[in-house]
Amino acid sequence: MKEYEVIIIGGGPAGMAAALKVNNEGCKALIIEREERLGGILKQCIHDGFGVLKFNERLTGPEYALKYKNIIKNKDIDILLKTFVIEIKKDKDFHIKIINENGIHILKTKTVIFSTGCRERTSKQIFIQGERPAGIYNAGTAQYMTNIMGFMPGKNCIILGSGDIGLIMARRLTLEGAKVLGVYEIKDTPSGLTRNIRQCLYDYDIPLYLSHSITKIFGKERIEAVEISKVNKNYELIENSKKIIKCDTLILSVGLIPENELLEDLGITIDKKTNGAFVDNDFMSVEIPGIFICGNALHVNDLVDYVSESGEIAGKKACEYIKNKKTNNKNTKVDINENFLYIVPQYINENSNDEIIFYFRSKKRFENAKLKIFLDDKIVEKNYNKLIPAEMEKLTIKNIKNKKISMILE
Repeated sequence: MKEYEVIIIGGGPAGMAAALKVNNEGCKALIIEREERLGGILKQCIHDGFGVLKFNERLTGPEYALKYKNIIKNKDIDILLKTFVIEIKKDKDFHIKIINENGIHILKTKTVIFSTGCRERTSKQIFIQGERPAGIYNAGTAQYMTNIMGFMPGKNCIILGSGDIGLIMARRLTLEGAKVLGVYEIKDTPSGLTRNIRQCLYDYDIPLYLSHSITKIFGKERIEAVEISKVNKNYELIENSKKIIKCDTLILSVGLIPENELLEDLGITIDKKTNGAFVDNDFMSVEIPGIFICGNALHVNDLVDYVSESGEIAGKKACEYIKNKKTNNKNTKVDINENFLYIVPQYINENSNDEIIFYFRSKKRFENAKLKIFLDDKIVEKNYNKLIPAEMEKLTIKNIKNKKISMILE
């Protein structure tokens, strides 16, 4: 049975960053990746905007991935491609059962870093009335067809949901000659980044319809039209607001879900707010020491730079855990008020003297928001001109050892 100090599941931006940090810390790492090359979703994201924080450059997704891959190939990091993890068991160590073209094997490790990313919500999860003809795609699938396979998903497209991938595909399909008839969002605020609303929709005269949803699909062999309805603030359909729009393609950009089935098999509780695990400031599971989670498997990030940053933290802390056998039995919960959509990490290790990076989203739009941070009897305030749920915020706090922490957003 082959043994590693750290096994990293997932070779996307978080997994590659974690592996490099593990290597730099002097530990032996293995990356397990189910696809035939490293990079994850980056390989199909040919638009720029990646690496602005990490490399001070505006890179495309493949360029960002290539920078990491070029560093990794010169390091003592093992990689298993086209390999699936089918089971993880824990006793004193972790035993990971994998399958690939060489058969089934079991690997042994003291720590596991989950960088498994996220997947898109499907049409079956949003229950639109009507048949299921051809021409209905998730935004990521449409992106793969267009950018990797060289196929156009359709000519007259409707996009449901204003998530970033949907916005980027609205622009991409327009550039390839398709007509994007509109982006429809059930919420009364966009779900994607403000810059993507401006650069992908407004710059190309693509209309955005807030408080609208698709209520029926027409067509049997191929989608022929959709029924659009307005909704009120409670997402209830507004009478007499239905409208039929002819189209040959429906693209869904209706949310991302962290892929954590392997964690659930281990009995780890999933935070319903993030759809990821509960972790402390080391990004270590608060339930099973030795498991670290990073990137979009922990919560859905809006910048790949933050994904890589969390991978670096997880890699460093995994090595510290091996060397010092740190435990997380002195974790305290970070109390937040109802105006937070979520915060990560949800717990802090009372023994930690490191600066702590928090990622959070507000539950609603705020103008001139104030964040009050309570560290025992000390209060620190931070002001924001604007907070919207679509845009993640990063917060760094120092000197919290042996302190209770709570936050109020108002």
